[in-house]
Amino acid sequence: MEIHDNLNKLDLKGGFIMHRIKTFLLMFSLTLIFLFLGGLIAGEDGLIMAFVFAMVINFISYWKSDKIAIKMTKSQPLSEDQAPQVYKIVRKLSRNANIPMPDIYLTPSQQPNAFATGRNPSHAAVAVTEGILNLLNEEELEGVIAHELAHVKNRDTLIQTMAATMAGALAFLARMGRYRMIFGRRRGKGSGLVQLLAIIFAPLAAIMIKMAISRSREYYADQKGGQISGNPEGLASALEKMQRYSQRSPMQVNEAAAHMFIMNPLSSEGMAKLFSTHPPTEERIKRLRKRGI
Repeated sequence: MEIHDNLNKLDLKGGFIMHRIKTFLLMFSLTLIFLFLGGLIAGEDGLIMAFVFAMVINFISYWKSDKIAIKMTKSQPLSEDQAPQVYKIVRKLSRNANIPMPDIYLTPSQQPNAFATGRNPSHAAVAVTEGILNLLNEEELEGVIAHELAHVKNRDTLIQTMAATMAGALAFLARMGRYRMIFGRRRGKGSGLVQLLAIIFAPLAAIMIKMAISRSREYYADQKGGQISGNPEGLASALEKMQRYSQRSPMQVNEAAAHMFIMNPLSSEGMAKLFSTHPPTEERIKRLRKRGI
């Protein structure tokens, strides 16, 4: 048993290193796409304008990401008197993760879901929906909250916010390029055809990279969450229940906030499934149970 635990820890440590490298490469790729296509689409002036715009949004996102997320999801503070069991779980798992206890919020939705937000472990919040408190047992709820605390510990919410901001800046550049072409004010470095292709594919490339970053961090938070709770099966069971319910009842939430949740709160059918920021739930469950053997 001890040998198995040590192997799991080594595997998790190796996964952490690869996770960091992959995230760095994806963020670096997103930055290169931004700089290259920015100059191609809108020229030097447009690139500078979009870069300044991205930095301003990043600054706001860094300092206010938790408040923005709470407001977007209409979440409200959850007191210990209202949910003593939730506080007990969060307090215990925060100690396990060696991080300060985050603020706790309740999201007014019957869909079982949860999310974490905040720029670092000292300025973090975890929100759970009404639906998840009604659906999951204690073991399953521990698995979900451990997953969210893994996001907090790894500062995933900050990285995802930055990736979303860069993707938004690229979309802004593409829109600027369209306006320039429509009004005959093409000032980029490429030909008309090259600029047109860049305008079409720049936002798509940004979405794909943002999606890859988010999926990578979800897989790692599952692994780390299993370590924090000491019970990967709790999260696997929770994901099974949540998937069955979520498919019947998508959440009414701002699309910009969808990447924060433990499961995609929006419809996962058709093209929406193809471009989902979340990895396939079946694969997440399979990986969790493989580690729990």
